[in-house]
Amino acid sequence: MLEILLKGGPVIYLLILTSIIVCAIGIERLKFYASAGNVNENFISNLKEILRKKDIAYGVELCRREENIFGGVALAGIDAAAHGDNVEAAVNVAYDEAAMQLRARLNYLSMIVTLAPLLGLLGTIFGMIDSFNIFSIQAGQPLAITGGIGEALIATATGLCVAIFALIVHTFLAQKLDEKLTELDKISALVVGGFQNEKA
Repeated sequence: MLEILLKGGPVIYLLILTSIIVCAIGIERLKFYASAGNVNENFISNLKEILRKKDIAYGVELCRREENIFGGVALAGIDAAAHGDNVEAAVNVAYDEAAMQLRARLNYLSMIVTLAPLLGLLGTIFGMIDSFNIFSIQAGQPLAITGGIGEALIATATGLCVAIFALIVHTFLAQKLDEKLTELDKISALVVGGFQNEKA
């Protein structure tokens, strides 16, 4: 299989590299999303109670115990309230930083989805050029010509396979990203709303 694959020309090495990059990004992002944690109902209910009672000290302790991006965003808002700063601005800054970490490297996957078929097509064009050179030199050997075309198409097939793989990984990670951002939105709205109600 590897021998057939390598007949696709030098572009195949680039496609193999992109597939390795897709795997590396996928594994790294899955580990990061796992470490980012999830919002549990106990944390949300305790946070609501803290915001209702305006128990800042316990709120800081609760958020620090959470040890994930959701606790970090809530902590930013509560800490801002404790120091008399703008809660909404503090929460927005913390949210943007967390969102940036969650979105990291997903653009590379999106690029590979587009790049891989183009690399495959480029490899096919190079292969077709070689086939036409054979046609000029060995006009009486049709098998040499068709064999060259067949090898040229390996690059296109490989490029499409890499693109499909990258698209699947990107879609799965994008779904995970949406879930995390939705939970972040919930926490952000809860904290900002809690302190806005106090002002009202």
